[in-house]
Amino acid sequence: MAISFDCFGTLVDADRPDEPWTAVADRLAERGVAVPADWERAYRSTHVSVDRGAELSLVEHTLAALDSRGVDTDTETVHDALLAAFDGPVDVRPGAVDALNAAATAGPVGILSNCSLPGLVARTLERADLPAVDTVVTSVGCGWRKPHDRAFAAIADRLNIPVEELVHVGDDPRTDGGGRTAGATVVLTEDVSLTEFPSWLEDRE
Repeated sequence: MAISFDCFGTLVDADRPDEPWTAVADRLAERGVAVPADWERAYRSTHVSVDRGAELSLVEHTLAALDSRGVDTDTETVHDALLAAFDGPVDVRPGAVDALNAAATAGPVGILSNCSLPGLVARTLERADLPAVDTVVTSVGCGWRKPHDRAFAAIADRLNIPVEELVHVGDDPRTDGGGRTAGATVVLTEDVSLTEFPSWLEDRE
């Protein structure tokens, strides 16, 4: 058995801007990028097509949005601006530390998170100072968003187990609950809180 945890909304709560296009525009402007006058429309429009369930990097999306308005810049500048816009304060949810520590006594532990910005989950985990895990899989890293089966297959592969031996813990019945169709056991925090998870795990063993 191995255990994976969702990140945002499960282990941590993170502040996110109410108008992300404005936050991104401000951070781009600070780096000398000429932000288009109709940036909200550009940012909220689709510029790159992906398969259903696939993840599109927010960096690629932002570069395409700028390019659609004739603005040329580089990947590193956009990535830095996006991290500055979204890498805000985080609060560790009650029971998260104990849940991770209990999971580590049962087998390898990973994080499986929907996140379109490369590096954000790693920064969030560092900021939260949570116990170390064996691996982190993000949707932008594996190319697929939960609830797609391929996302759960990716974390199972990184944990070196069949997906049928995976226990996934998350807060969202739609995205995290998708693990059931992949063959994993899903524990939703609305049913078993993080505080209750160590006891749930002990009873299972």
